[in-house]
Amino acid sequence: MNKKLLLSLLLLLPLSFAFSQKSELTKFPKGFTPKEVGKRLAYNFIGARHDLYAARYIHYAEVCTWTGAFDYALQTKDKNLVKMLQSKFEPFFSREKALLPPMNHVDYNMFGGLALQLYQNTNDKRYFDMGIAYADTQWELPKNAKAEEKKWADQGYSWQTRLWIDDMYMITFVQAQAYKATGDKRYIDRAAKEMVFYLDEIQRPNGLFYHAPDVPYYWGRGDGWMAVGMADILRYLPEDHKDRARIMKGYLTMMESLLKHQRPDGMWSQLIDEPDCWAETSGSAMFTYAFIVGVKQGWLDADKYAPAARKAWLELVTYIDERNNVTEVCIGTGKKNDKQYYYDRPRLAGDFHGQAPYLWCTVALME
Repeated sequence: MNKKLLLSLLLLLPLSFAFSQKSELTKFPKGFTPKEVGKRLAYNFIGARHDLYAARYIHYAEVCTWTGAFDYALQTKDKNLVKMLQSKFEPFFSREKALLPPMNHVDYNMFGGLALQLYQNTNDKRYFDMGIAYADTQWELPKNAKAEEKKWADQGYSWQTRLWIDDMYMITFVQAQAYKATGDKRYIDRAAKEMVFYLDEIQRPNGLFYHAPDVPYYWGRGDGWMAVGMADILRYLPEDHKDRARIMKGYLTMMESLLKHQRPDGMWSQLIDEPDCWAETSGSAMFTYAFIVGVKQGWLDADKYAPAARKAWLELVTYIDERNNVTEVCIGTGKKNDKQYYYDRPRLAGDFHGQAPYLWCTVALME
């Protein structure tokens, strides 16, 4: 073969490879495109009733779904959907004000991230004032703080620190949104410091996370919060941030382990390392999101992770029923040192824990 022609072909290989990997996450059959799926789920959310803690406060899973729907609306430039999502929020300034969560718990404070997200699109100071209060009080030690809470604050961590795996979405989300809304590096520094602490304390050598130190099981959605939390904070952290390398190491170690445990159909089990356990959608969607972001950001080897993300997405869509509800979603689950407990957890169609990460995936696929 002509040497000049051979050299030209070799130079084209990386380019053709990039195109083939890009198509893995862009070309989907009708009914499986992120735009179609996102529209089904986002408009489903508009008519959904509030999900409340003990019939009192807005649940964090609803906040997650709301943010996913809003990001979808912005990504697709659906002005009608944007308007409806803002209108759905408006009563929180008046007749539904009593539903606002108190500012005393990681699950409650993350509500502020939604208000700050809306502020970034509207510049309406009402959103900012509401949201920034949730971000700030997460680090402002209350007068009646317990000794344990004072200990965390003295070390520069949030007084709401618990070393629970879901904290690494709840805390980092509101702090990252505060950073985006203000440009104040203090907020992203807080989130990164907290993430590094959690990684150092609770990530297992294989990259995964037990549901709790005294519950040695790798519960899917629990690990999902860590996967999404790391993927998101890495998108916001400056390249030269002192904590970036540590968080990237934790992320890559987890992604490698998740790839090994992916089921042949593309899903992940309710207990990640138990192949006979049932396929659970919320955790699977969270892991898929972390794969998609990693491939698109260039952190993950596209040759390995793009096909895995595609396989997962194509299977995930089949779990959406005719009412646009995600099925096979594990209900809210506290820790229990009993493997059968996780096998036996009820599954709920339309649970916001599942609707939210599906919406996150649609946006990530379209970005």
